[in-house]
Amino acid sequence: MANNNQYKILLVEDEEKLGPVIANELNRHGYLTDLAADGLQASKLFGENSYSLVLLDINLPYKNGYVLCREFREANKSIPIIMLTAAGEIHDKVEAFNIGADDYIVKPFHFVELFARVKVFLKRAEVPVEPEVIVIGDMTIDFRNKSVVRNGVNINLTAKEFTLLVLLARNKERVISKQEILEKVWDLSFDTGTNTIEVYISFLRNKIDKPFGQKLIHTKPGFGYYIKETGVE
Repeated sequence: MANNNQYKILLVEDEEKLGPVIANELNRHGYLTDLAADGLQASKLFGENSYSLVLLDINLPYKNGYVLCREFREANKSIPIIMLTAAGEIHDKVEAFNIGADDYIVKPFHFVELFARVKVFLKRAEVPVEPEVIVIGDMTIDFRNKSVVRNGVNINLTAKEFTLLVLLARNKERVISKQEILEKVWDLSFDTGTNTIEVYISFLRNKIDKPFGQKLIHTKPGFGYYIKETGVE
């Protein structure tokens, strides 16, 4: 059996027979599992421990699953929450999704399906979330509205200029070769022999650097380009 004990799961299930069965299956698959039989116990465990995923029933004593889901989501924006419940009506699902549930499994269910979904959400949670904003010196790049501001001034970039700037910004202070720029900005696996990259770097410098008197975009001759807050080449 795979060793999954780097993952800790909170199972919230009040059915006396079903709760231990699910917990035992999770443990058998290598997951560390805490079982809570009511809403108050679930809140206490969630506050005292760090979990990788929550499996949450809806009909619970003291605090129901909707209340807990909202509470857990407010405390942790990224933890996967999967509802396990006999309430299979569409309005039940809609309400669960609206308050922050990531998935919804209706009882009775097959363990094969449960573990497949658990694996999907645990793997997804491992992927680093890209920041919505990158700040380098006095320049801010906002990915939500594709905007660039330096020293309070909005800078208008074309789509390709923005993509090139983002590549440099996400790899701050790392030299990016012309070949890597071709592959990631122009989707080309070979050098066409043109000076396209030099031209676009010049475009960026004219918009990003020259009006502000301090360089962010630098060249390492023979190697490529990089972005850095201060200093000279």
